[in-house]
Amino acid sequence: MKKITLLLIVLLGVTHFILPSLCEEDAKDDSAEDLGEGDDDDDADDTEVKEENGVLVLTDENFDTFIEDKDTVLVEFYAPWCGHCKQFAPEYEKIAQTLKENDPPIPVAKVDTTKASALSSKFEESGYPTIKILKKGELVDYDRDRSEHAIVERVKVVALPDWKPPSEATLVLTKNNFDDVVNNTDIILVEFYAPWCGHCKRLAPKYGKAAKELSNRTPPIPLAKVDATAESNLATRFGVSGYPTLKIFRKGKAFDYNGPLEMFGRSITHYQTGPPSKQVQTLKQVQELVRDGDDAVIVGIFSSEEDAAYEIYQEACNSLRDDYKFMHTFKNDVTEFLKASPGQVVMLQPEKFRSKYELASHSLTIKVSSESLLFKHILLLVGHRKQSNDAKRYTTRPLVVVYYGADFSFDYRVATQFWRSKVLEVAKDFPEYTFAIADDEDYADELKSFGLHESGEEVNVGILGEGGKQYAMDPEEFDSDVLQSFVMAFKKAKLKAIVKSQPIPKSSKGPVKVVETFDDIFYAPWCGHCKKLEPDYTALGKKYKNEKNIVIAKMDATANDVPHDSYKVEGFPTIYFAPSNKKQKPVKFEGGKRDVEELSKFVEKHASKLTHKKDEL
Repeated sequence: MKKITLLLIVLLGVTHFILPSLCEEDAKDDSAEDLGEGDDDDDADDTEVKEENGVLVLTDENFDTFIEDKDTVLVEFYAPWCGHCKQFAPEYEKIAQTLKENDPPIPVAKVDTTKASALSSKFEESGYPTIKILKKGELVDYDRDRSEHAIVERVKVVALPDWKPPSEATLVLTKNNFDDVVNNTDIILVEFYAPWCGHCKRLAPKYGKAAKELSNRTPPIPLAKVDATAESNLATRFGVSGYPTLKIFRKGKAFDYNGPLEMFGRSITHYQTGPPSKQVQTLKQVQELVRDGDDAVIVGIFSSEEDAAYEIYQEACNSLRDDYKFMHTFKNDVTEFLKASPGQVVMLQPEKFRSKYELASHSLTIKVSSESLLFKHILLLVGHRKQSNDAKRYTTRPLVVVYYGADFSFDYRVATQFWRSKVLEVAKDFPEYTFAIADDEDYADELKSFGLHESGEEVNVGILGEGGKQYAMDPEEFDSDVLQSFVMAFKKAKLKAIVKSQPIPKSSKGPVKVVETFDDIFYAPWCGHCKKLEPDYTALGKKYKNEKNIVIAKMDATANDVPHDSYKVEGFPTIYFAPSNKKQKPVKFEGGKRDVEELSKFVEKHASKLTHKKDEL
């Protein structure tokens, strides 16, 4: 077999490769291209913007071209299968007609996220329909209701020539003022960001809005930001390794912020301020939480506020307040009910989650360190995974998730517990894995990523493995033995992980090949932020077009899984060179200008088999 050489480039989600000629058919395709054959597809104008019922249709191919010269554009991100989108469609068409009659007309468009995967990833769409307003290409946050009046009113305001985003209430911190501000503030939220980071740019409107809201609170809660690329010492000091990183500071002491990113104001106001533990005044409070609660009940037992253990408990609660709801009591009847004594912490699971396979409560004696408050029993054998607790409870992998209409309200509780009991029977045999049930509507996108959204089964199962790998159970009538076999197959490494991949195109012509793996030809259409590199990269492909041992190629990493763990994408662009027979040990391109000259030097430095090198000898 012929040895091959590879160069991989990842550009804002688009992965480019330099590969060898893959087969003789490639040469035939190139010959046909040189003769002008088969150019019909190349002549097609993918940037043409079509219209459906008065609404413009934007795609991965035409989005950037259409937006770049527009002052204001209203865009809906939708999915054809979404019921809410179907109901909203007539209303959106009315909006399009109304704004078309505006002076000047304001374009109204829509994006089918099932087809425009790159745009969906770029704007991080996770729910449908989602309304966006773009002003001179910049995102303007829309957080009002989806009525014709509300949307039209907001868009018209943004479209005014003199409209500008609200003045920024976010503090800007540097090494010169950081300690002075943070150490003298009761509580402050600080974002460490990078100017080039897409996630940071998308977060900016929400963060700025929260800063304005909280600045008007009594007392105000400041929000600040640090450019971690300019203030590298501050970033290193607080262990910042990715962007954005958010930290809460209380009197200068740093804590990781784990609250929801979509509601900073409410999260900080309700969960970040005040005492970290709520005092229990009556026994009834605890009894109601145990009977009707959705999460573990954690209560510290103390004789009084002067109890030495009480101070330790409060300190531990402060560092864990994002993850748990803490309570404490000085009442004897509560102490007796919990069967505890002063200086202990008791954790009880709600009645609806209890099973014969696990204890209903756990007690822990408070010691001289907050490290004693590690609640290893906080996770149930089979818990209820929801959007509200996902990031706090279910980040451990592997995670076995059983999807169905999980609903603990009165009318659905029996059915929910029926299926959960079957999961419990299996979970007890695999203590090394985390098990959870989840509502299939809440996790429709995740089910889709498993390929189970149209399985036709009432209950579906997927495993979220380490390294982002996913494993789907073949659709069949669910029972304990079926789940047992599936999990056992996973344990024995007999399951094949799902590999996200776009369809292989009929042909891939031109100097830059498009691949889905190292062995297949694949085309990924979008890379808006990479336009500056595209001409140089195409020229690089032309330069090595006749080299039998090298092929210039690209892969869209937003629509395809990067094939090897060795190719880590931590910033953009990222460039790797993989020598022959050493694809698992690529050489990273660092430094230098990303143009034809520098990329050529990089290729020729590491390529051992080039035709023109032989000619020179």
